[in-house]
Amino acid sequence: MSRTAQNQGFTCENCGALVAPLSNGSYRNHCPACLYSKHVDIEPGDRASSCRGAMRPERVEHRGGKGLVIVHRCAVCGFVRPNRIADDPAQGDDIDAVVALMSRRG
Repeated sequence: MSRTAQNQGFTCENCGALVAPLSNGSYRNHCPACLYSKHVDIEPGDRASSCRGAMRPERVEHRGGKGLVIVHRCAVCGFVRPNRIADDPAQGDDIDAVVALMSRRG
């Protein structure tokens, strides 16, 4: 599947936000408002998972080469995947939501 096909807007199934596709050559894989994702991939970008469960944002970590990532866990099957934080000033993740997630105690 091409990045163009993957770079689609969506309505967040967690908070209902209308999420526009990114225009910076990347694609969005989580809601910038509530940071939830959806379990659609087995490998990043393949859209091959049949689970389709909500991916809850659990924590923020720093990973070399990627910077800050949101670690998501699927509420249905437990699958865990890190996703880079969208930090574009015009289209990035809600900084208050990221800070709140960083402040959460495990």
